[in-house]
Amino acid sequence: MSGGEIERQTMEVDIVCVGFGPAGAGFLTTLAKAVVNPDGTPAIESPSNPGLPLQVVCYERADDIGFGVSGVVTRARGIRATFPDLDPGEIPMAAPVAAEKVAFLLDPHGASRRSAAIRAADGALKLAGQVKDFAYELPYIPPFLHKQGGLILSLGQFLQFVGGRLMATGAAQVWPGMPVAEALIEDGRVAGVRLADQGVDRAGKPESGFLPGMDVRAALTVVADGPVGAVGRQIDAHFGMPAGHHQREWAVGMKMVVDLSEGVDLEPGTVLHTFGYPEPEIFGFLYAHPGRVATVGIFVPSWFHHPARTSYRYLQHYMLHPYLWRYLKGGRLRSWGAKSLQESGKRGEPFLAGDGYARVGENSGSTNVLTGSGVDEGWTTGAQLAEAVIELLRKGEAFTRESLERTYVARRRASWVEEEGRVAEKARDGFHRGVVTGLLGMAIAGFSDGRMAVEGEPQLLPDPKEYYRGRIPAEELERIIGDCHGRGIPCHDALMDRCGWPQVPFDGQLLVSHQDALLMGGKVQAPAGFADHVTFVYPDFCERCAPKLCIEACSGQALTPGPTGVPLFDREKCVHCGACLWNCNTPLDEDPVRNNISFRAGAGGLHSSEN
Repeated sequence: MSGGEIERQTMEVDIVCVGFGPAGAGFLTTLAKAVVNPDGTPAIESPSNPGLPLQVVCYERADDIGFGVSGVVTRARGIRATFPDLDPGEIPMAAPVAAEKVAFLLDPHGASRRSAAIRAADGALKLAGQVKDFAYELPYIPPFLHKQGGLILSLGQFLQFVGGRLMATGAAQVWPGMPVAEALIEDGRVAGVRLADQGVDRAGKPESGFLPGMDVRAALTVVADGPVGAVGRQIDAHFGMPAGHHQREWAVGMKMVVDLSEGVDLEPGTVLHTFGYPEPEIFGFLYAHPGRVATVGIFVPSWFHHPARTSYRYLQHYMLHPYLWRYLKGGRLRSWGAKSLQESGKRGEPFLAGDGYARVGENSGSTNVLTGSGVDEGWTTGAQLAEAVIELLRKGEAFTRESLERTYVARRRASWVEEEGRVAEKARDGFHRGVVTGLLGMAIAGFSDGRMAVEGEPQLLPDPKEYYRGRIPAEELERIIGDCHGRGIPCHDALMDRCGWPQVPFDGQLLVSHQDALLMGGKVQAPAGFADHVTFVYPDFCERCAPKLCIEACSGQALTPGPTGVPLFDREKCVHCGACLWNCNTPLDEDPVRNNISFRAGAGGLHSSEN
C-alpha cells in the first residue's frame, strides 16, 4: 500500500529507530544519558526545532517491549559498560555465569545420521569408559567459548527492565505493536519510515476502518529490526551489499523455559553447551536461572542438509536425552519460543551507514558465530552509534554517509566487535564439508585468531530420495509424502518415525504436542486489521516445489500443505521467526539472491516476556 494516491499523515522527528531488540535498546539507552539532564531538561536540543528536546521515537513490531525475543548467555561486556553498577538481582531470571560445561552427546536410540568418524568417536569414548548418561563432558573449554564474568538473561525480562528505565527519562518514545512497513527512500537518501497500513484484509486491501500507515520523517533512521526485518531487507535490496558479502548462513533456534521439579540440584548461573545430538549438526544449550527455572533449546543450522528438518520434534528428543532429562524430568513448560539467527557474521555485513540511516545489531552482521554470541555485540553496536550521533549533534553536523562513517563506522572498526568478528569470519566454513571438519575448522580459527580456517562452500539441498537412500525405499518415501500432504500436515514426524526415532512420551506438562506448546507456552496473537506478512511471490513456483521445506521447517506450524500445492498460512500460529524465509529454496528468476517467500512487516507473534 505504498501508492501515492493514498493520503497519509506525516510526523516529523529527529531520529526514528526500527526495532527494540538489544541493538535498538543499546542505542536508545546510551543516547538518553546524553540528551537529557538529571533534572529532566534537554541537554541536547532538537536541531530542527531549537529550544525543544530532541525528538526520538522507536517502533517495535511485537505486542509489547521484550515480547518474542530469546534467552541468552552473554559475556555482557557492552551491557556492563552501559550499566557499570548493574545488579543482576534487579532483573527477573538474570544470574551471573557460575559454571560452564561443554558436552558431546551420544545417540541413545541409534536413530540419528552419524558419519563413520562420529560413530568411531562414540565407540572410542565408550571403550575408554568416558561416557556417562550417554554424554562425554569435555575436560577443557576453549577460551573463545567461555562466558566467564557474563550473565544469563531472559532477553524479554532484560528489555522490559531497560525499557522502563529508558521511558522514565523521557528521552525517547517506544511504541510496541507498531510494525514498520518500509523505509522512505528519496534520491538515494533514507528520509524516515512508513508504518504498516491498518484496517485492511489479509491481502492488504482497505476495509471499513482503513487507516493508512503514517509517514514518520526523520533526519536519521536507525535500522535495528533483526535478521528478517522488512526495513533492513528493503535497504539491502535497494542499495545492494558490499562486494563479496552475502547472507547465506543462518540457523533456527527453538527453546523452552521450564519450571524444574523439586529436588533438582542445578546452581543458578550454570551453563551447559552441547553438540552431537539429536543430529550431529545440531547444537544445544541449557541455562539455569534463579528460582529453579531453566532455559533449554537447540540451534538447527543452514548447513544441516535435511530436506524435512524440524526444530520442534528435535527439541523434544534433545530434552529427553539422559544427560539433560536428569534435570528436566518432572518439569513444567512456562513458555516456548523460536527465532532465526543471521549467522553470516562479517560476510553478512551490509553497508553500515548511508545518507540518513545507519545499521546496528544482527541485521548489520554483528553476530559472532565462533563464540555463539550476538546479544552483547548487538547492544555494543547500538551504543557505538549513539556515541557517534551525540558527537554529530553537538557539532551540528548532518547525518550523512561521510559523517556516520567517520564517527559510527570508525568506532565499530576500532572495537572488540570488529576484532572478534574478523576472527570468526570463516570459522564455520568447514561445516559445509562435514561435522567433524566443521568442528576442526572452528578450533583452528579460534586458536589461530582467525589467521587460518578450513574452507567450504554451501551445498545444494539434497533431494528427499537422495537423503533417505538406504533408509526408506523411494516408493515408500513417495507414499509417505503424498499421504501427509493429502492430510494437510508436514512430513517430518512420519519420516522420523520411519527412520527409527521413538515416539515422544507426552506428559501434558513439558512434553506436549506442537499445537499445545503454542497454546501453553507462546500465546500467539495476530491482531486483526493487518495484511498477512507471509506471502508467496509466484504461487506456481510453490506448486512445482517438491521439498516444500518452508512447511517442514515452520517453527509454529503456521504453514501447512494446501490443496493446489501452495502452502496455507495461518497467521494465528506464526511466531515471526523467519524460518520460512531462510528455508525457501526456490530462487526468483529476476533476482536469484531472493526466494519465493515475501516476509513483510506484520504485528503479533509470541506473547511472552520470558522468551
